[in-house]
Amino acid sequence: MAEPLSASRLVEVLRKEGLTVHEVRNWRRHNRNSKGPWGPLNGVMIHHTVTKGTESSVNLCYEGRSGLPGPLCHGVIDKKGEVWLVGNGRANHAGLGDSDVLRAVVNESRLPHDNAANTDGNRHFYGFECINLGDGDDPWPEEQKVAIEKVSAAICRAHGWTERSVIGHKEWQPGKTDPRGFTMDGMRDRIKKRLAGKPSGSGGGGGTDEKPAPEKPAPDKPEGGRPRPARYERFPGGGFFQAGAHSPVITAMGKRLVAEGCSHYEDGPGPYWTEADRKSYAAWQRKLGFGGKDADGIPGKVSWERLKVPKS
Repeated sequence: MAEPLSASRLVEVLRKEGLTVHEVRNWRRHNRNSKGPWGPLNGVMIHHTVTKGTESSVNLCYEGRSGLPGPLCHGVIDKKGEVWLVGNGRANHAGLGDSDVLRAVVNESRLPHDNAANTDGNRHFYGFECINLGDGDDPWPEEQKVAIEKVSAAICRAHGWTERSVIGHKEWQPGKTDPRGFTMDGMRDRIKKRLAGKPSGSGGGGGTDEKPAPEKPAPDKPEGGRPRPARYERFPGGGFFQAGAHSPVITAMGKRLVAEGCSHYEDGPGPYWTEADRKSYAAWQRKLGFGGKDADGIPGKVSWERLKVPKS
């Protein structure tokens, strides 16, 4: 049981876990708090949208539909594993569910079968809708399942919960089937393993950019001295590269891109992340042989390590 995370804190913990996070319109003040309480929070609930397409699914979850106003969740997880935040506060996602299930979530014990609809779930759960038709045939890309795992782990870390605080809609409300296409026990196992480590901060930002790791950089040899390891900036995570990001690391990255002949700058690189940075980095990804979503201009761990951005 916990107080809800603030909007800023939610964004912080998701990005720290390595997720790419998009903030949709007025999501920070978009909620159904006027219709009922929000909190105390007890867990995370996973759903599928029964839709396809990122833009239309995000808009639906933000706006709602006839008879069910939005937000319909707190965040939408798309097929690429990116998170679109659409609500902050009470949301129309869980509905009435089983009080015995809620008690098990609070106690982090084995879930009973859901056979009642007597408890307000919108009050007690963060909700994440995952884009999938829910027909058993629509695939779940690994990037999307990793994002579900990371979202859940990030919130559990923030509240000090275990993986047993994460449930599917089908485990809460009788008659529901979502999420369909993977088991919640399997997902909880993944979350448990992730919680055993530290936040990775290394999730892709729109492209996973993941190929076999390159060879380690050769050490520098200072004049007349012993060899010493080269000092390069560590990958800050794909979620770091967002509009408004400001850091000397971005300037250093831009200078390396220019040196590699991958420049789309007019006035030279600077400390703010811009469209010129994204285009320049996309050129670098293509130079390495990446394509499609892996060359979208958002740094991934492999391409970053190959760029060898020097520490300032």
